[in-house]
Amino acid sequence: MGKRRCVPPLEPKLAAGCCGVKKPKLSGSGTHSHGNQATTAPGSSSGPLQNHQHTDGNNGRENVSDLTLGPGNSPITRMNPTSGALSPLTRPNGTANSTKNLVVTAEMCCYCFDVLYCHLYGFPQPRLPRFTNDPYPLFVTWKTGRDKRLRGCIGTFSAMNLHSGLREYTLTSALKDSRFPPLTREELPKLFCSVSLLTNFEDASDYLDWEVGIHGIRIEFINEKGVKRTATYLPEVAKEQDWDQIQTIDSLLRKGGFKAPITNDFRKTIKLTRYRSEKVTISYAEYMASRQHCFQNGTLHAPPLYNHYS
Repeated sequence: MGKRRCVPPLEPKLAAGCCGVKKPKLSGSGTHSHGNQATTAPGSSSGPLQNHQHTDGNNGRENVSDLTLGPGNSPITRMNPTSGALSPLTRPNGTANSTKNLVVTAEMCCYCFDVLYCHLYGFPQPRLPRFTNDPYPLFVTWKTGRDKRLRGCIGTFSAMNLHSGLREYTLTSALKDSRFPPLTREELPKLFCSVSLLTNFEDASDYLDWEVGIHGIRIEFINEKGVKRTATYLPEVAKEQDWDQIQTIDSLLRKGGFKAPITNDFRKTIKLTRYRSEKVTISYAEYMASRQHCFQNGTLHAPPLYNHYS
């Protein structure tokens, strides 16, 4: 079993994209093997399995894209991944606190909508929200339309205070995901926003020491040029793509830029960290309903949303 470790609060920020563009099939033209034979996957050099990893030279942040989180999420829901019961998150320092556990809330998504709305319309940014400001690794995801197509998703594995972290990654995921053009005002009515808070990080004993549909995974590996690379999938991805563990690992290697044949011996060299997450999703319509007192005839007036947080 994996070795439990805590997320150090406020370490140097590591940014990562969490979602992808479409749902590829790894069966058919692609193959995989549990032995020492080579593995290929469609799109290994382009498309949704291509490498979206890059480094920001200004601050050393690493960005890694991921596949879609899935269209079937009910809004404003937080579920225990194993039991299906409502459950609070584990505190980032790994200690239990029965009186004040952080719980991901719909208000976090509303705040992300606040930040994006104010940015797109040129208003001053909203005041800080009232929900907890504890540090957590986090992701912000934007989807659009009835089919909830991915429109942007970036986050960080380093624990950030939620007020500044959600504000930063709201705009980063909406405007700077390299796979998409920046979001515009006209797209707002069709948007869905998700906030994911990551918890329970554990060092896995090997590349199969995790469960599909339960754990998110982050891998580190040395590519064919001798360079260390990383890539991640959030917990929902493998289940929604209907992948087994091998397919997921191989897809993640391709996404991380590994272009050589994938053998079982190479898989054994991977360092894998598993984690869990809890997520909340709301639509723009739900956001507008929660902020109705700030709007008149569909237009935001005066200092935007300040009354809500003051």
